[in-house]
Amino acid sequence: MLSRHAAAAARQSLRAAKNNGIRACGGAVSHRCYSTGDDLDLVVIGGGPGGYVAAIKAAQLGMKTACIEERGTLGGTCLNVGCIPSKSLLNNSHYFHMAQHDFKKRGIDVEGVSLNLDAMLAAKGKAVSTLTKGIEGLFKKNGVEYVRGHGRLLSPTSVEATLSESEGGGSRVLNAKHVLIATGSEVTPFPGIEIDERAVVSSTGALSLPKVPEKMVVIGGGVIGLELGSVWARLGAEVTVVEFLGHIGGMGIDMGVAKAFQRILAKQGLKFKLNTKVTGAVNHEGGGRVSVNVEAAKGGKEETLEAETLLVSIGRRPYTADLGLEAVGVRVNERGQVGVDERFQTNVPGVYAIGDCVPGPMLAHKAEDEGIICVEGMCGGHPHIDYNCVPSVVYTHPGVAWVGKNEEELKAAGVAFKVGNFPMAANSRAKTNEDADGFIKVLSDKATDRVLGIHM
Repeated sequence: MLSRHAAAAARQSLRAAKNNGIRACGGAVSHRCYSTGDDLDLVVIGGGPGGYVAAIKAAQLGMKTACIEERGTLGGTCLNVGCIPSKSLLNNSHYFHMAQHDFKKRGIDVEGVSLNLDAMLAAKGKAVSTLTKGIEGLFKKNGVEYVRGHGRLLSPTSVEATLSESEGGGSRVLNAKHVLIATGSEVTPFPGIEIDERAVVSSTGALSLPKVPEKMVVIGGGVIGLELGSVWARLGAEVTVVEFLGHIGGMGIDMGVAKAFQRILAKQGLKFKLNTKVTGAVNHEGGGRVSVNVEAAKGGKEETLEAETLLVSIGRRPYTADLGLEAVGVRVNERGQVGVDERFQTNVPGVYAIGDCVPGPMLAHKAEDEGIICVEGMCGGHPHIDYNCVPSVVYTHPGVAWVGKNEEELKAAGVAFKVGNFPMAANSRAKTNEDADGFIKVLSDKATDRVLGIHM
């Protein structure tokens, strides 16, 4: 039996479902049928983690859905040139590094260990291809129409798709009740430094270098720079990370974790120049050499670093250009982010946005959650997401992760808290595995013991 309050809530949900065209059976939302004829319920612009998950969820809720993606493969930056290929290289470069430097002390004698970079890159490519094709299979299984091309808003209820050659070229207009912008982000350029993806590379180029550089300079000591810097350091490059801030790990990392993290990476061979700014770089074309000019962040004597490869990894910015947002009146802030309310709806009714192109952390799992919550809201649900519970991870070795508040944030907010700190050196399994670097830190409310943050 339902309680009086639960029954009232159920009736309210059913009324909301009915108002949104959803047919309910036995008190549960089972199917909906918004559109008639060729009209769609939802057009999603962007097939990355937020977009493809939202499209699939919408179709599962009974919405007639299409997803427009111009890359030619689904999965967005994450699956194609981000999370997935980097994790493949991180994993396999770690094995190579262990074979060279770690096996002997474990009683494993190996000789003639050498790097086959082409095979390692091929393994990365296979992982990417398998997963992106898997999303296409999920689209077919769930009845999502996949449109290859560039989507641009003509009105709040119509999107023009400039079709790719594989679709025959030309253009097509899709009409829908709702439009969801999930176009993700792109690499933030460094003023005055041109990326050619050969000697001066972004994260995309750093995933496919044809050979291991003798020396690599990384601009930016955030997650991307540290992960890719670790890959090439393990494979034999001399890597120097230049970071404007006084710590590595990017925004949100606990300072205690950042200091320990830097010490561990330094033992692995990475060099760091913190509180240092890059003032320019010269790409000596044809010479396989890049000169990077740096100086103290507060000003000082300039120094020149020489490298074969310069990796620019100072962050990402929303990809919101040429989407027709201005034409239909969608508001975008000075950082290029689309403004949304708690239902992820923009200031234009019927137009929604999620993921990297809206404020908040640029994380694939955050975009996925937003996609699901957004389409459930379209169908009468009650959207809610607690961004304080979105975890962050750096996939180096050891890995670094955190969720919730760090010590610095709690102190700034005047929150009284306690710190529990457990070193991995005191963990039997970590010691047995000869892998005891690092610690786990738990922050809790001093009065209630409520967990406020976890860092490891």
